[in-house]
Amino acid sequence: MSGEASRWGVLRHRHFRIVFLASFGSSLGTWLEFVAIRWIVSQETKSETWMGYLAAAQLTPALILSLYAGLVADSVNRRTMLLVTQAFLMLVALAMAGLAWTDPANVHLWLLVTLAQGVGYAFSAPANQVLIPRLVPRDELTRAITLQGIQFNLARVLGPVLGGTLMGLFGAPTLLIFNACMFIAVMIAVSSTPDSPAPAEMSGKWKKPGEAVARVREAATWVFTRRGPRATLLAVVTFSLFATPVLNLLPLMISEVYGLEEDAFGLIVGAMGVGAVLGGFGMKLVPKWYPMHHFIPLSILLGGVWILLFSLMRSPWPAGVCMFFVGIFWMWSFSSCISAMQMLVPDAMRGRIMSVVNMTAMGLMPLGTFAASKIGSMGEWAVKRWLPEWWDKGVGTQIGLVGVSCVLLVAGLVMIIWRTPEIDDIEPGNPGYDRRPGLIRGIRATAHRPPRGD
Repeated sequence: MSGEASRWGVLRHRHFRIVFLASFGSSLGTWLEFVAIRWIVSQETKSETWMGYLAAAQLTPALILSLYAGLVADSVNRRTMLLVTQAFLMLVALAMAGLAWTDPANVHLWLLVTLAQGVGYAFSAPANQVLIPRLVPRDELTRAITLQGIQFNLARVLGPVLGGTLMGLFGAPTLLIFNACMFIAVMIAVSSTPDSPAPAEMSGKWKKPGEAVARVREAATWVFTRRGPRATLLAVVTFSLFATPVLNLLPLMISEVYGLEEDAFGLIVGAMGVGAVLGGFGMKLVPKWYPMHHFIPLSILLGGVWILLFSLMRSPWPAGVCMFFVGIFWMWSFSSCISAMQMLVPDAMRGRIMSVVNMTAMGLMPLGTFAASKIGSMGEWAVKRWLPEWWDKGVGTQIGLVGVSCVLLVAGLVMIIWRTPEIDDIEPGNPGYDRRPGLIRGIRATAHRPPRGD
């Protein structure tokens, strides 16, 4: 099948199909866990700051360990690494279920087990990102990455709705036990894939500290000294920082602004998931000539618009509509950034370079939630002092989300006006290389539009 194959055609590759189906089960478990833990901690603390602590506990290990984890992924058997990390994450999930059963109010222990989970994800992410390109041909890699995004967001649709219902009926431990079981399915699927040894020149390099530092520096230098990878990294970091707070602060929007319970939380996250799934399919409708260096900033800009609209809502129904559109542009932003980077990166450095992405994007994510929390606290203080008649429960959360969404709006505008063709590997002198600034020019991608009749 040629590059014109349908997106679903990539599932004809048996090993990718097996991993895809197991990943869907794991993603479903992840969203059940997301509902359970975020709801427990938000209701025990009623604090935006504690939600930031929880996000930091999960994502800080990526900031500290991702570069080394990427080196490990490049210098050991990738299949073995995935099996080990999935087994570790299963044990962490069981520990979470035990905590939810015995001592759910102990928020400090929640931070500890979430920190352990972050360590596991820091090592599993680069191993997975190196594995997928080995299961499909290069010309189908973008479709495979998009399809993985679709299954994750389909789980986002089903998981929160199912999670809210099950948590109301059986309690949070049920959700967390299901999540632990899903890691077994992933381990079985990964075991069925072809062996994936490290490249001969990299084998065992993680054991040599001096050379390890040099190899990590080599990957970081590659990313930060090349205009295309650097711009792609900046885009994904910007969206990670300032879009993620909408998910981390959503429980407080549900309970404090709307005055609702966990089932509404699941429904609104599910609405975002529906948008993301449809957004994944909708990417196929984008003209083939429309380049990533236009598509990425446009997605970031529109994501900021809809997060801003969501933050202004005081009723759950229009908020759900806004989150549907947030899901579309969430999918477009992350999927296009990761696809662009995967197409630029050389295979021998793939694990380390994708770890640079994980380190900066995931590791810095908690700062966005802390920034939203700080903006919200300052805004709430100002409202109480100067506009007390406007004050209401949850206004600080809304103000915080308004602040970060405005940053996304400005970033998207800057990126689409002053574009970076190197994201599409278009270098100076190549056809289509165009850096002339302009908003309309950036949206329409005039320099890349084929002549009429082609």
